[in-house]
Amino acid sequence: MSNTINLKLQVWRQENADSSGDFHYYSMEDVPVDISFLEMLDILNENLTKSGIVPISFDSDCREGICGTCGFVINGIAHGPQARTTVCQLHMRHFNDGDTLVIEPFRATPFKIVKDLVVDRGSFDKIIQAGGYVSINTGNGPDANSILIGKEDAEEAFDSAACIGCGACVASCPNASAALFTSAKISHLLQLPQGQVEQRARVKSMVDKMDEEGFGACSNHAECEAVCPKGISIKNIANMRRSLIKSIVK
Repeated sequence: MSNTINLKLQVWRQENADSSGDFHYYSMEDVPVDISFLEMLDILNENLTKSGIVPISFDSDCREGICGTCGFVINGIAHGPQARTTVCQLHMRHFNDGDTLVIEPFRATPFKIVKDLVVDRGSFDKIIQAGGYVSINTGNGPDANSILIGKEDAEEAFDSAACIGCGACVASCPNASAALFTSAKISHLLQLPQGQVEQRARVKSMVDKMDEEGFGACSNHAECEAVCPKGISIKNIANMRRSLIKSIVK
């Protein structure tokens, strides 16, 4: 088995949100199969720079699947074909020699294109600012086990808190809904005693801000869960809806 592959890339290039963009075509030869997808783009950008061509813009930071900074669509799938993997964790061994890879940014009205594959996900920050925190005075850090939390509640809170806010859920949803992201941020506080004081105001404020930012409504396609690199469950959306109804009724 060869340790390198040859690829054809179709990459979306766009100067900014107000300009029109199109696909540019590049050939990559002798790509090592043990490097990551972003490292492959690094090599491409080095070649483009040497040729006097502006390199492709894309987001990355930790490159360990933790920060949620990276993310774009590869052959129609947010973060690419490997399940529960961010783009930075995706390796070239998952592709075949001669493959054509279509690479484009996350597309959603609230995610304005900054340049090429970079989108502005500041709308997520605004949803968090609307209520995704605990503002009451909780005092100093409690000793271990001083606040008793059931094992199931603790695990569900942890699973929800694993959301890294990458935006793949929005990009994969036909309605560009941010329901999975928003519900995960609501659910992890909903499961903990520290989050109970503000729970009614929190869910309404965050859902209102989600709608205000222009995200679509959830229609249960479950594409968000399928592409989520952390496997966030859509049961969080059900939890959010129940909590929202309670907050309105009460």
